[in-house]
Amino acid sequence: MNEKTTSQAILSRMEKAMNAHDLDAFADCFAENLRSYQPLHPQRGVIDHAKMRENWGGLFAHVPDLVAAVRRSVVDGDQVWAEWEIGGTTVENTRYLSCGVTILTLENDRIASVRFYLDNVDMAD
Repeated sequence: MNEKTTSQAILSRMEKAMNAHDLDAFADCFAENLRSYQPLHPQRGVIDHAKMRENWGGLFAHVPDLVAAVRRSVVDGDQVWAEWEIGGTTVENTRYLSCGVTILTLENDRIASVRFYLDNVDMAD
């Protein structure tokens, strides 16, 4: 398996785990020493593996029909850039839609760091 195939496989695993709402499989895509950044919301700070798991578990619970789709992606060495669309209906019966880009840095077949440029889409009334 070449570097590009491995990188795409990790992205595919992540997408499948999100769509299956499989928190264990999703968390397994990430290294234990994960560093996660949200440049659009810097006040949220750096998130470690345990906090990432807690946050995504909360999202899966809040949007029980969550569906994630990678619209486009590109591999550049140990980095994978991916455009995401993540949507569903919240437990309050409101539409949820988040779109944007993630930049994943890989180490040993896991995501060692991620920069989330995702944000909620303003829905038309």
